[in-house]
Amino acid sequence: MAGTRTTKEENIMKQVLGIRDVPKPSSWLTLSLQHLFAMFGATILVPFLVGLDPAVALVSSGLGTLAYLLITKGRIPAYLGSSFAFIAPIISAVSLHGPEGAMIGSFFAGIVYGLVAIGIRTLGLNWLLKLLPPIVVGPVIMVIGLGLAGTAIDMAMNNPATEAYSGTHFTVALVTLGITILASMFLRGFFSLIPILIGIVSGYTFAYFMGIVDLTPIKEASFFQMPDFIIPFADYNPVDVFSWEILFIMVPIAVVTIAEHIGDQMVLSKVAGKNFLKTPGLHRSILGDGVATMIASCLGGPPNTTYGENIGVLAITRVFSVFVIGGAAVLALMFGFVGKITALISTIPTAVMGGVSILLFGIIASSGLRMLIDNKIDLGEKRNLIISSVILVIGVGGAFIQVSDNLQIAGMALATIIGIALNLILPGGSSQQSVEKMFEEDLDNNEPAA
Repeated sequence: MAGTRTTKEENIMKQVLGIRDVPKPSSWLTLSLQHLFAMFGATILVPFLVGLDPAVALVSSGLGTLAYLLITKGRIPAYLGSSFAFIAPIISAVSLHGPEGAMIGSFFAGIVYGLVAIGIRTLGLNWLLKLLPPIVVGPVIMVIGLGLAGTAIDMAMNNPATEAYSGTHFTVALVTLGITILASMFLRGFFSLIPILIGIVSGYTFAYFMGIVDLTPIKEASFFQMPDFIIPFADYNPVDVFSWEILFIMVPIAVVTIAEHIGDQMVLSKVAGKNFLKTPGLHRSILGDGVATMIASCLGGPPNTTYGENIGVLAITRVFSVFVIGGAAVLALMFGFVGKITALISTIPTAVMGGVSILLFGIIASSGLRMLIDNKIDLGEKRNLIISSVILVIGVGGAFIQVSDNLQIAGMALATIIGIALNLILPGGSSQQSVEKMFEEDLDNNEPAA
């Protein structure tokens, strides 16, 4: 009927720049900086929490995004940054075999992405949805957030020098948390997308006046500085570091992040008005994510994943150009070699990061709950109640299976494995609707958008 447009047509008409459009030189830098700011706070927070070099995280984020754009044929405007899902596994792996061990685990997690991509390319997507329904993925995501709650509180309350309670540090954390919450609630437009960065900057300023910031490293740092890369066969021999225990700690988490990746692709597709699950294909997108994680593991950075923050920037600006995303990746790559920036990050008090983490880790847990609600999971059904309850208690409680003296399956990995097993074994599971079908029904609906 005349005057009626599909959601897809409306999205295309609202575009400021299409996926393959090249921005004008006068606006290119500004548009790319927006994406850099959106991902910056979260991307540097992960290495800060696990003891890796934030500069390496920036470099691997930039290289990973460029690799992703190449693998997806420049058809998906997605930015990749440090993954929060791997924080606890990396901490565990580092405590066992150092940062090198964590890099081995990250590399094999990337291989899992590749295998899943091959499986989707060969068999389609429904098999993966049956393996990872919302009743499994939702509680596991909750475990990721709740399992990190203790880390956030320790960072917020304790003086890292004495490892004892500090009223000053806790005050800084609470002020940082408060500013981050206010920024999330009341700021509009682009600034509503960077509450983490605003919270960190504001908390840092408050911490400086509270006397817990040492600016000496910034003064002593050179402008150009090589990041603290951890490169296999140059800095360590992977064969000597390899451990089955590390694989059991880190590899199962890839199953959860792949499910999150699918959700991100659906949201991004709806925002851009294009079915990225079909063109260039979810298999390419997942492969790109996996390759980005493998690149990070070969440099000493945390695993990468597509960022919802940057999808938010796309939704507000309506600028879908992959050249803008590529520009942000190049900027992140360059920033990783600026010594002053690396030194500045190193001077951020743990209390500031702890304050931000209280909100972030809570949001992660709430996201798992939201997945259950959005998918109308009825916890009144015994099957659903059993699966979710077992996953939550095993994951948050820290249960583990001691396979041998040097092999332990614990935490999120064990919760994920048991959740998948229960979902496959317990009777009464509802049939899974194809993601492609669900997506097309929503995107190609000929009724006008509400």
